[in-house]
Amino acid sequence: MTDAPRTTLPGWTIEALYDDYRQALSEDEVLYDSETGHQRIRVFTNPRFGRVLTLDDVVQTTEGDEFIYHEMLTHVPILAHGAAKRVLIIGGGDGGMAREVLRHTSVGHVTMVEIDAGVVAFSKKYLPSLSAGAFDDPRLNLVIADGAEFVRESADRFDVIIVDSTDPVGPGEVLFTDTFYGRAKSCLAEGGILVTQNGVPFLQGEELTNTMRAFKALFRDATCYMATIPTYAGGPMAFGWGTDGTARQTSPEVLEQRFEAAGISTRYYTPQVHTGAFALPRYVLDLIPNG
Repeated sequence: MTDAPRTTLPGWTIEALYDDYRQALSEDEVLYDSETGHQRIRVFTNPRFGRVLTLDDVVQTTEGDEFIYHEMLTHVPILAHGAAKRVLIIGGGDGGMAREVLRHTSVGHVTMVEIDAGVVAFSKKYLPSLSAGAFDDPRLNLVIADGAEFVRESADRFDVIIVDSTDPVGPGEVLFTDTFYGRAKSCLAEGGILVTQNGVPFLQGEELTNTMRAFKALFRDATCYMATIPTYAGGPMAFGWGTDGTARQTSPEVLEQRFEAAGISTRYYTPQVHTGAFALPRYVLDLIPNG
């Protein structure tokens, strides 16, 4: 007989997102620990990953590896589109997604819809490197509201919509429904692209399957692409991709030209990584309806 999995350990944060799998990060110092009206927010320092943000003890972002997630959810759709002027971010309260989008000087307007003002406030104070001044950019319109309600009511149209949601539990659950995806599509301009975070397929396969089923009913081009982010444990993370346009067929040569023209310095994204990210392993293809 074995002992039950430990869910507490002094000096460590134990992430128990999955019933049969745990991730543990040591804590050098707890900088912030507070309950908001929606969730428990904590920031602590880890010797390898720097400052770590958790919501209900689930890792959301770290100073050490956030660049992978934020670069891949922004530069892939924006550079594939090639002429994105208006971008909508659902979630992203730490400001990292806005930071990367706003590095594109060709983007003239960014609307960011975050449900929890507390996330924004403490991120400015405790994780300022993530936003890196993005909240002060005049092109950013920060809206504190429910993202699902926003896409239901908005008459605006966007070239790229980025859904930077938490996992499909609690406040983030509604952002994984067919209804939400349909309403988000209605906010896309012609040729627009919707991208989403869809978890780690090896451990969260049902999440990807459900999103891809909805995307295939909504878009002519529906798939996902992947990147490996160390603190999103369990294998590569999937990002949903949906569009009625042909942006995914953009050649590596054109991507290279657009990347050079943008003048952006990256730590993970390259045009070659962009192209390769859509080459999916068999176990992931098997999770996609008709994959």
